[in-house]
Amino acid sequence: MRKPLVAGNWKMNNPDESSTVLLENILEHAELLEQKLLQDEKSSAIDIAIFPPAVYLKDAQQILTGSHLHWGTQNVSAYDDGPYTGEISASMIKGFGCDYVLIGHSERRCLYDQLDLDQALLDQIVAQKYEMAIEHDLIPIICIGESAEDYKAGKTREVIARLLDVLIEHKGAETLAKTVLAYEPVWAIGTGESATPEWAQEIHAFMRQRIAQHDEASAEAIRIIYGGSVKPDNAQAIFSKPDVDGGLIGGASLDVEEFSQICLAATLLDETACSK
Repeated sequence: MRKPLVAGNWKMNNPDESSTVLLENILEHAELLEQKLLQDEKSSAIDIAIFPPAVYLKDAQQILTGSHLHWGTQNVSAYDDGPYTGEISASMIKGFGCDYVLIGHSERRCLYDQLDLDQALLDQIVAQKYEMAIEHDLIPIICIGESAEDYKAGKTREVIARLLDVLIEHKGAETLAKTVLAYEPVWAIGTGESATPEWAQEIHAFMRQRIAQHDEASAEAIRIIYGGSVKPDNAQAIFSKPDVDGGLIGGASLDVEEFSQICLAATLLDETACSK
């Protein structure tokens, strides 16, 4: 049984209210949702994780410790220590009580693209960070998706298969069971344009099938979430697809009401969908 995951990526945004107020409001809404689920005998039907900027990690630790919410960072270094100015190591992240870490988000990749690094090298960097997260008992959410150019050229599967193969080469297909994949079509991030639920299902199924070629148990266990302009009005339609296990939420995660509605959408799936 795969439990849906809703992950809120604040990116480099300062909340309109303070970070502590936003975290407290998210926690309050999440606790109300948990109470409703208990009444409906659906306790802990979903996982919720918050990814604030690193400067707010201490706030997250202080406010969310002891709750059923998780938190993590938006990036991790490929190295454990050393002369890497501005980087944050996996061991440091664990010190803030984090359970999750985002790896390879398209916006991070765009920064590297400005250095003219080829995609194969970028995939290797993602794989190194993935290894570091696994070694420190963090759950990596590995972002994967195609640019608008690749999408128009029909290269979506090629782009996704390339990174999946690199990950499997580094740590084996079995380790992917400890991982979350986030399909984020770059052309749908922050644009207001979302992939159709049918397209999301098609690509998620392709990813699962690619892993199944190496290890069927991992393919069945791994959670694959969708990221790309998820809103309250499209969340349930996307989440209801059999190979979609939740969402990576950007701008809407800064709005407590919207984020709560998206979390609620992930709990409204019938028993067949929730035990996909």
